[in-house]
Amino acid sequence: MGADRRVLIVDDEEILREVLSELLDSESWESDAVETGGEALVRMREREYGVVLLDLMLPDIDGLDVLEELQKLEHPPTAIMLTAYASLDKAVRATKLGAFNFLAKPFKNEELLLAVKNAFDHYELREENRRLKSTLQERYGFENIIGRGAAMKQVFDLITQVAPSRSTVLLLGESGTGKELVARAIHAASGRASAPFVAINCGNIPPDLLESELFGHVRGAFTGAISLKKGLFEAADGGTIFLDEIGTLSLEIQSRLLRVIQEREFRRLGGLDNIKVDARIIAATNTDLASGVNRGSFREDLYYRLNVIVIKLPALRERQDDIPALAEHFIRKFSAENQREKLALNSSALKILMDYSWPGNVRELENVMERAVVLASGGVIDAELFPKNLLHPTPLEVSVADISEMYEDISLKDRVGAYEKDIILAALKKTGGNQKKAAELLDVNPTTLSEKLKRFGIREIRQENE
Repeated sequence: MGADRRVLIVDDEEILREVLSELLDSESWESDAVETGGEALVRMREREYGVVLLDLMLPDIDGLDVLEELQKLEHPPTAIMLTAYASLDKAVRATKLGAFNFLAKPFKNEELLLAVKNAFDHYELREENRRLKSTLQERYGFENIIGRGAAMKQVFDLITQVAPSRSTVLLLGESGTGKELVARAIHAASGRASAPFVAINCGNIPPDLLESELFGHVRGAFTGAISLKKGLFEAADGGTIFLDEIGTLSLEIQSRLLRVIQEREFRRLGGLDNIKVDARIIAATNTDLASGVNRGSFREDLYYRLNVIVIKLPALRERQDDIPALAEHFIRKFSAENQREKLALNSSALKILMDYSWPGNVRELENVMERAVVLASGGVIDAELFPKNLLHPTPLEVSVADISEMYEDISLKDRVGAYEKDIILAALKKTGGNQKKAAELLDVNPTTLSEKLKRFGIREIRQENE
C-alpha cells in the first residue's frame, strides 16, 4: 500500500491510538501509531505517509515543532492537528506551518474520517502537481538545452537567476536560436511550472485578429463575434505567456500590452470590465527594438518595460564547439522517433557541419539531422545525406570579410541592399521558388517578402532539376 493510503497517528493516549487505528483500518487505510514526537520524526524519515494525525500536546516535543520538521521532508504528509486544548493562536500558527486541518477532542468518527479523506485528496493533488512540475523540468529544464561554451553558460546562469521571479524577460536572438525553448525552461524552473505556458508568434497573426487572440472579445465586438471569447492572457493566468516576434506588434496593441504589464489588468475587445490577470510575460525578438523606438514603430515606454531582464541567445556560428553535441542529440532523438538503431556521424560529415555558418541556427541543424537519419540506409551518416547548400554554400553563408570584398566600391546603403537581395535569392533557391517557405526560412511575413521582391525586381525562381 502506498503513501496515498497510509496514515501515521501521533498521540500520547494509548486508548485513542488504538481507537483511531481500528477506525482507519475499517476504511481500508493503513495506519501506524507512535506515542512521541521523536518517534514520529524517525518513522516519517523511514517511511512515507500521506496523512499524519498529530496531537498538539506530546510528552517530548511540541506538536507544532514536529509539524515544522515534517515540512522539511521531500514528500511531507498532510497534517491534521488534534488537541483537547484548542486555542486561536495555536490554530493560526499550525496553519502557517502547513497544517491542513485542526480537530478539537473529542471528535465524532464521521468528522475524523471526512477530515482524513479530504487530507488524502489534498496530498494526492499536491503530489500530482509536484510530478507535473518535475516532468516539465525534465522535458524543458535548462539542463536539456545543450551547450558547454561560455556564451551558453551565461544563458544558463541567467535562467537560474530569473526563473523564481515574476519579472518580465526579453529574449534576444536570431531565428532558430531556441528562444521558445529558453522561455519554457524559465517557466519550468519557476513557481508557475504547474500553471499554463501559452505561446504565440505575434508575427504570424494578422494585426486585426491579434488583439482578439491576446485579449479576447465580447459578443458583438465586431462582425463575426457571435459569442464571448477569452484571450490568451486569460488562458495564461497564473502561468506564463510567451510573446514571440514582439517587434511586429502594432502601436495600438503595444499600448494595450503596456497596460497589462503596468496594471496587471486588461479589457476584452469591445468590453467594459477590467479583468485582473497574473501572467508572467516573456517576450522575444530577432530584431533591434531600440531601432524601432528611433523609427517610431515601437513605443519607448514599452521598450523600457520589456528591457528589464535581457537574455541574449548566441547564434550557432558563435558556439561552434556545441555543434558535435547538438548533432549527436538530434541523431539520438530522430533515431528513437523512427525506431532505428543509433547512427554514427562520420568525421567528414562532422567537418562539414563544423564549417557551415548555420544561418537558420539550431533549428536548421535539427532539420538537417532529421533528414539525414531518415535517409540513411546504413549505420553511418555521411555528407552525401546533407542538403546541397551545406556542401556548396550559397550567399547565405558568405562571411563578413567576403561581403567587404564583394561590395568594395559601393555605398553602405547599396551594399546592404545588394546583400539583402542575395540572401532573398538564396532563400528562394533553397525553397524551390516557394515564397511562403522562403518567408518562413527568412523569418519575415510573406507580405514583407513580396514587397522586397517587387523592390528588387525579382520575379520568379525556378527549381533546378537535381
